[in-house]
Amino acid sequence: MTRQQSRLFAIVSTVIVVVAFAALTIDSHRRFPKLTNESKLTPQVIAGKKVWHENNCTNCHTLLGEGAYYAPDLTKIALQRGSEYLKAFMRDPSKFYDEQKVRRVMPKQNLSEQEISDLIAFLDWIGRIDNQGWPPRPILVSGAAIPGTDIVRGERTPQVTGAATSNEPVARGQALFNATPPGCYACHSISPGVNLAGPSLADFATRAEQTLKDPAYRGKARDVAGYIRESIVDPNAHIVPGPAYSADNRSFMPGNFGKELSPEQVDHLVAYLESLK
Repeated sequence: MTRQQSRLFAIVSTVIVVVAFAALTIDSHRRFPKLTNESKLTPQVIAGKKVWHENNCTNCHTLLGEGAYYAPDLTKIALQRGSEYLKAFMRDPSKFYDEQKVRRVMPKQNLSEQEISDLIAFLDWIGRIDNQGWPPRPILVSGAAIPGTDIVRGERTPQVTGAATSNEPVARGQALFNATPPGCYACHSISPGVNLAGPSLADFATRAEQTLKDPAYRGKARDVAGYIRESIVDPNAHIVPGPAYSADNRSFMPGNFGKELSPEQVDHLVAYLESLK
């Protein structure tokens, strides 16, 4: 290649790269409103963003992979834990963790009720951004990060991360359990005695049968499958006692799964949870 040809090749290559970069930039900006749900960027969401920064939440947590890595990434926390849990947690985080066991807890920020509501609205908006799977390996608020939460009756269960191993309902339900949304794994373990934000689901079907026979049961289910379905779509029908599970007669379990999940998805979750005996 002559010097003139080399120069021409360099010029043409640069022009192609610049054009491609410009086209990708324009396409990205064109898609941002849809990917970020810009239409739902309400004044309350903006106020919540202000609360996030004024309280230096980013000094410990990350959003969309950006921030400090001292504490978990909170990109999907609103979808995983729900507003009732987050309200109670932000009021007093010390009620949910034993400092002697975990050695570090979130400090109490003394937020007002309005600030808490605004912050939850902001986190809910963040959680609904199509982040294209980024970050690939966030520090999660998840039972998967705690040793033993994937052990059932002394045997370690296969790690399922949202991909079903077959079309069988139990397998599809297990995959859904480990996917976000709904993020069931973030609040519930399937190991005996390992309680996270919600109670352990080990032997859940057996305990559901016992609950149905308990005179204190106030729900409308008549069988185990019905009780499990009720627990998913109407968690306030029967409140599981415990200071970390409910407050003000409201379950911390998100109450929107009946709308967020399709009937088929609920069926799959019921099939999986009914298999935990």
